[in-house]
Amino acid sequence: MTKINFEAAEPATITLPNGITYNQPTGLFINNEFMKSQDYKTIKVENPATAEIVCEVSSGTSEDVEYAVESAEHAFNDTDWATQDPKIRGRYLSKLADLMEENLELMASIETLDNGKTLALSRGDVGLAINCIRDAASYADKINGRTINSGDGYMNFTVKEPIGVCGQIIPWNFPLMMLSWKIAPALAMGNVIILKPASATPLNALFFASLCKKVGIPAGVVNIIPGPGRTVGNAITTHPRIRKAAFTGSTEIGKDIAIKASGSNLKKITLELGGKSAHLVFDDANIEKTLPNLVNGIFKNAGQICSSGSRIYVQEGIYDKLMPAFKKYVENLKVGDPFDESNFQGAITNREQYETILKYIKIGKEEGAKILTGGETIGNKGYFIKPTIFYDVKEDMEIVREEIFGPVVTVSKFKDIEDGVAMANASEFGLGAGIETENLSTALKVAKMLKSGTVWINTYNDFDSRVPFGGVKQSGYGREMGEEVYDCYTEVKAIRIKL
Repeated sequence: MTKINFEAAEPATITLPNGITYNQPTGLFINNEFMKSQDYKTIKVENPATAEIVCEVSSGTSEDVEYAVESAEHAFNDTDWATQDPKIRGRYLSKLADLMEENLELMASIETLDNGKTLALSRGDVGLAINCIRDAASYADKINGRTINSGDGYMNFTVKEPIGVCGQIIPWNFPLMMLSWKIAPALAMGNVIILKPASATPLNALFFASLCKKVGIPAGVVNIIPGPGRTVGNAITTHPRIRKAAFTGSTEIGKDIAIKASGSNLKKITLELGGKSAHLVFDDANIEKTLPNLVNGIFKNAGQICSSGSRIYVQEGIYDKLMPAFKKYVENLKVGDPFDESNFQGAITNREQYETILKYIKIGKEEGAKILTGGETIGNKGYFIKPTIFYDVKEDMEIVREEIFGPVVTVSKFKDIEDGVAMANASEFGLGAGIETENLSTALKVAKMLKSGTVWINTYNDFDSRVPFGGVKQSGYGREMGEEVYDCYTEVKAIRIKL
């Protein structure tokens, strides 16, 4: 075992803006203990609604990752975690989901404090996270191999086995939800985990770790290490004894991880990457039903969703009716304090992203695009930007081609199905897409034509833990959620017996 300087990290007592007081773990969670990092460095955690520091948490090192790998390997190789009746793992996950449900309001409040999203949205995130864990609990003993008939002279069958130590790196836009999407299926299949939350939003991941310990998940099975990507993320990606890497984030970083992970030991890889998703509105769409779908598509979570419908294409016959209605609807959205239940949109999660969004708004203006509404900041404290609609755009503009990851959308016209689909598919991304129409034939025809991992029809950014999610083209590969995710956390072994 790696020699480490173990020093326990004490929790911080935090009173949330809605009056809830709780003890926030602040240490790296390795081998079921919260510990300070080897170099004692910390990350300052900011409330994006006020730009004030909430607390500090330990920032991991490569030595900490090494210790976590050894702890995880011990749990995988020297205990019965991976080999026990999978129903037992399912019971751990069920207990974990129950405990999360008991703490739903607290975890939603932590998410809102840490991320800046509205409390209502955070409640939905925690609910989906719980559903993911419940699904994994029920699937733990149902992902099996198959028998293969090759004649009476042989018996052939396959078994699905856990991979081993899995490294997981999640982003800051959905801290708890992305954690559950990755941890739940990995644990159900008997793997062990080293997860790096985003430096901007580590609080719920560490609180989740305390719940894992409380329900009795054995030491070393779940390890959570906040820290910079260049140290903790790189150590996870390149470690020769981590056998699986899962990453959600930008396409640029995803490409780098794919190269490094493959170069280290040909890790199995899941990548859920960027998007520039198209949302098509056809002439026969019901405007009253379409408006909330367009808003959810781009302004939900302040546009900080990789599948956001950030390119809206409107058929010519409905364009002049839709645009003033869209403008009026968006201008009635309330933006502000995420703990104020009347607000639809909260804060941008961190200063860097806030400045990036403002840069793209400036670029859009300079490129000659027109603003229908928005394009401005709100207040003088925290990171708030008005929902912004650009129109009269050209398809080669930066704001049309590049992922902005904020409450900014472009609107263009199209003539017919072929024209609209061609514009939608003219992107290197392929994560999400949306269709608004009252015609079932149009909906199904266009859904088949769109090059996208998910197509929403008369809804958008509408997730269910039983439905797989992931991208094509430069939006990545592999899937989260649904039955498909379990293939990402198992290896198939074929056994052939001559009779």
